[in-house]
Amino acid sequence: MSEHEPSLSAALWQRALRRIIDRFALREVAGEDGGPYLALQSHAPMHQGRVGQVRLFRGGPLFQVVTSTIVVPPIGLDSHMMFAFTPSDSAVPHFTLDSVRAGGQYAFHLDLIPRLDLGANLGYMDACFTPLTPIFAKGDAMAGLSKAQLSPRQHAIMSPWMLAKRATPEAFAAIDPLVDDYLAHWFELVEGGVDAALLEGTDRAALIERDRRNKAIIFNRDVDKVWDQITPLVGADAAERQINLLRRTSA
Repeated sequence: MSEHEPSLSAALWQRALRRIIDRFALREVAGEDGGPYLALQSHAPMHQGRVGQVRLFRGGPLFQVVTSTIVVPPIGLDSHMMFAFTPSDSAVPHFTLDSVRAGGQYAFHLDLIPRLDLGANLGYMDACFTPLTPIFAKGDAMAGLSKAQLSPRQHAIMSPWMLAKRATPEAFAAIDPLVDDYLAHWFELVEGGVDAALLEGTDRAALIERDRRNKAIIFNRDVDKVWDQITPLVGADAAERQINLLRRTSA
């Protein structure tokens, strides 16, 4: 790999992000200095200067897309996160992708985040998630992928179709089709919407409140310990600004 080529983890993330931006004609929201929404500066002694950035995109049928990149070569960290949020009053799932190399080990997290209780809304589950089953099964059985270590609470707030895996370099280089297929299904949902008949009495206010509560749990230091790992690298203020941005609702 030349110094001008993106790493495996960056390339996977960049390709997915570009597909979303192009599909929905998103525009980037700049920070106060005209650059990325939030520049991330190192607070760690082993590395000085900038270690990444948070970028924000808006437009089309989406509420916002938030990305976070942190690259710290001395500790072998190359991390790229993305959450593509639909409006808070929509039943269309959010899309998320994490693409990471840490200490020579690759990992990724790919999912559509439910907007209703799947255990009480069979029609919604079958419309939004059941079509992912063969893609999930393929990814779950792929050679070179192994189960990532997530807590039961983290599993409970995502979907059963979440692919959260550690990967060999060879396997990681082969997962683009999984991401493409999850994105293709999500694009159909975003553009086609969810049939109102499948919402079983759920109203706009309930969707907004669930979105608020769900984000408050997903982006929570007690639930996801990654925030405790990030804070020493980027500082408490930058970490809190990321959490608050990710927790935003559109109504």
